[in-house]
Order: sequence, then structure tokens, then C-alpha cells
Amino acid sequence: MLMTAFLDLSRKTSAGLLSLGMAATVGGALAFEHVGGYIPCALCLLQRDPYYYGIPVAVAALVSALFSGPAWLTRLLLAIAGVMMLVGAGMGVYHAGVEWGFWEGPATCATSAQGVTQNAGDLLSDLNSKHGPSCTEASFRFLGLSFAGWNVIASLILAAIAFKGVRSAKA
Repeated sequence: MLMTAFLDLSRKTSAGLLSLGMAATVGGALAFEHVGGYIPCALCLLQRDPYYYGIPVAVAALVSALFSGPAWLTRLLLAIAGVMMLVGAGMGVYHAGVEWGFWEGPATCATSAQGVTQNAGDLLSDLNSKHGPSCTEASFRFLGLSFAGWNVIASLILAAIAFKGVRSAKA
């Protein structure tokens, strides 16, 4: 039933699901950072870029589909967003491989993101003493996967939705 529904996605539905899915994924990452207190490493921050650039493209595809824009334009925008999600998946695979020690990560893998200080008087000393996490250590794992691993799964699902919209015969 679910697979049949996936096979029947229109371009409008694909663009809508893609927009919402991308926003939810990057929104979840931001929530883990700002609410959960998980400070992202430099590679974590880079993995968000395909979402930041892709969300406006997916929304443009949705607007094109909703307002009966040319089919080629909607398909092109969905294809661009799909490629961005494949790039995001590749970045996630690279980062997960660094975390598992399959290959070397970048030598400068640290972030300038700081934790929230509780004392304004310690602000200057906190700037010098706090450093971002290393890209080689996963700060959180769920079902054996780190944030990078879950990003791979989310990116591949979103890419599949985008490419299904590209191939859809329905507007």
C-alpha cells in the first residue's frame, strides 16, 4: 500500500513532501543543537548546506507545480534538489566513515560553535577554553547510527522523492 502510494506521487506531492522533509530534517538538526545541546562539528555543519540551498529550490518546485508552471521547470527544480540531496548523502557517508575510522578526516575538523555560558563574567574565558567537538567522534548514536548516518538515510529518501517527482507523469 505504501509502495503503491509512493509510485503514484505527483510532482506537486513530491515537491511538497520534499520541501517539508528537508525543512524537518535540518530543523531537527537545529533542535538537537539549540535545544538538546549537541554542539556540531565542522563536518556536521557542512552537511546542512545541501538543505539550506535545497529548501528554496524545492519550494520553487512546489510553487511551479501549484501554479501550473511549465512541467520542464518543475522537473528541473526537483532534479536539482534531488542532486543536492545526493551530495548531502555523500557528505554523510564521508563523515560517518571518519567517525568509524574508515578513513582520515580533515586535519582542521573543529568548529567555533560554543556552548552556552551560564555566567556573563566568564564569557571571555569561555571563548578561549571551549572548543568544538572533533569530527572523529559521534556525539550521539541511535540504533547504531550517528547523526551523519541518519543524514545519509534522510538524504537518500528525500532524493528518491525528488527523482520520483521528476519522473512523474502527473502534474
